[in-house]
Amino acid sequence: MPPLAWDVIGVIDTEGDRAEWTFPAEPGAVRTARAAVRDRLTAWHLDSLGDIAALLVSELVTNALRHATGPIGVRLVRPDGPAGPDGYNGVLRVEVSDPLPDPPRERAARPEDESGRGLQLVASAALRWGTRPGDNGKTVWFELTVPG
Repeated sequence: MPPLAWDVIGVIDTEGDRAEWTFPAEPGAVRTARAAVRDRLTAWHLDSLGDIAALLVSELVTNALRHATGPIGVRLVRPDGPAGPDGYNGVLRVEVSDPLPDPPRERAARPEDESGRGLQLVASAALRWGTRPGDNGKTVWFELTVPG
């Protein structure tokens, strides 16, 4: 795999139990965000979540590009602690932030629609998801169960 184009993103923090990046509002941000998420999950030995996390990040970054202007933030927070009695080790929390304050709206896409399924995909694939307002926009987040 070729190295990431780190010159097009700002790496805020990739130490410890979290990683944060800021991406410019350009089409290449989707691909770069997906690759950054996969790389970090591999480094954390959470490869099993790589495909679904990258897919859902792609959807949320694409939504941010379509509806907002300005930088897009992506943040991963990995669980800490040992696996519980159910064999799961908590949740991976993934957040995508943009400067638009309006929360996203889930809608029912018709079969012939070319878009409008991103939040449905997030809702069906994630353990939980939601939004929260921020000082400069909003954050859409989701959680994925981490196998023990």
